[in-house]
Amino acid sequence: MEYTDFSTVYFDLLLQLGGQTWNVELGRRDSTTASRTDADNALPAPFMDLPALKTNFQNAGLDETDLVALSGGHAIGLSQCSKFRDRIYNESDIDASFASNLKLTCPSSGSDTRFAPLDPTAAKFDTLYFRNLVKKRGLLHSDQALFNGVSTDALVRKYSTNAGAFAADFGKSMVKMGRNKPLEGNSGEIRINCRRIN
Repeated sequence: MEYTDFSTVYFDLLLQLGGQTWNVELGRRDSTTASRTDADNALPAPFMDLPALKTNFQNAGLDETDLVALSGGHAIGLSQCSKFRDRIYNESDIDASFASNLKLTCPSSGSDTRFAPLDPTAAKFDTLYFRNLVKKRGLLHSDQALFNGVSTDALVRKYSTNAGAFAADFGKSMVKMGRNKPLEGNSGEIRINCRRIN
């Protein structure tokens, strides 16, 4: 029986979008139950500042390099207006033209479920996410928190100009994340089909 976990699915998606490869470790046991509340409480929120992000990642056994590298996953995807509205209307560490353009999609009230890309090449896995942070064009507060006169600035700047360094660190951090708190013994199961319990 072959087991496909989140890392494998994400791996396949990134390859299709121009991302790099890494050795995906298979066989991680999945839970037989799920809790959206638990997931929401464990995942970093789009409103977090850097200290909160660091704590969130440390609680998952991940360090500052993992935080910045894995945040590069925001090179793909979209976010809802409700998650970035406060940033574009109330924050000062944002490029004015970037904020003005986003206000066309996300008015000051309503339209909570309208979407904007996390970076302009939202269907391509590249380093534009980091280059945008250097230009104060992070969509989410938690994105821009990585480059705002803080300890992570140097790593963001490095990734913005060195795709190879980003690719290498991203792969290492994905493997490290996959090793975090594995279920052991009789806990959980190795699924035949990753989309449902056996």
